[in-house]
Order: sequence, then structure tokens, then C-alpha cells
Amino acid sequence: QVQLVESGGGLMQTGGSLRLSCAASGRTFSSFAMGWFRQAPGKGREFVAGISRYDDSTFYTDSVKGRFTISRDNTKNTVYLQMNSLKPEDTAVYYCAAAFGSTRDLNEYVYWGQGTQVTVSS
Repeated sequence: QVQLVESGGGLMQTGGSLRLSCAASGRTFSSFAMGWFRQAPGKGREFVAGISRYDDSTFYTDSVKGRFTISRDNTKNTVYLQMNSLKPEDTAVYYCAAAFGSTRDLNEYVYWGQGTQVTVSS
């Protein structure tokens, strides 16, 4: 079992930056690929960014490439999402999740956090 707790969300103006953190406890954090997802009001949950468990390779959805950066610190059992140049369309609840392999498919993620709200005002 893995417990995931997100933090760092909040209200930001367009163009601002936020860093989300996701602290993991339980099974060995380094054995999981990690991902960030988001869900806007009235929409489905969508993939945002992922990071592998082996070589820290990263991958992103097109809408955040060049603006968001995912990283992990296995010594702190934490994954981060640095979000720059924020836009109103980035407004959503952001979730971190753990999977056994690198994937964009939310159905492959087995552990989920409770989410943190990010609101970007125009």
C-alpha cells in the first residue's frame, strides 16, 4: 500500500508559478513510476506529466510542455510538479498517482492522492 499526499496548490494569477509536491509513504517509492493528473470542473481526469521509476525520464501532455516540469527525489519520497506561465485553463484539481510502469493511462495508476486545487485567475 502507498499513501500519497499532495500539497502546494492555491490561487495564482495568469503567468505565475506554483510548485506542487506529493509525499509518499508505505511501499518503496522508488519502485513506482509517478504521474500528475488534473480534473477541471465538469471534465474528466486528464494526464499532465509522468516520470519513470528507472531513469527519471519524463513525458508530458502537449498543453503543458515547456511550462511544467515533473521531478522526483527518492531520498524524500516526493514527486514535484513545477508549473510556470500558468494559464486560466490550468485551473483544476491536481492529483498525483503511482503506477508500476511509465504510462499516460490513468487506469494503469494504482495509488492516488486526494488532490490539491489550483486556480489561475485571468
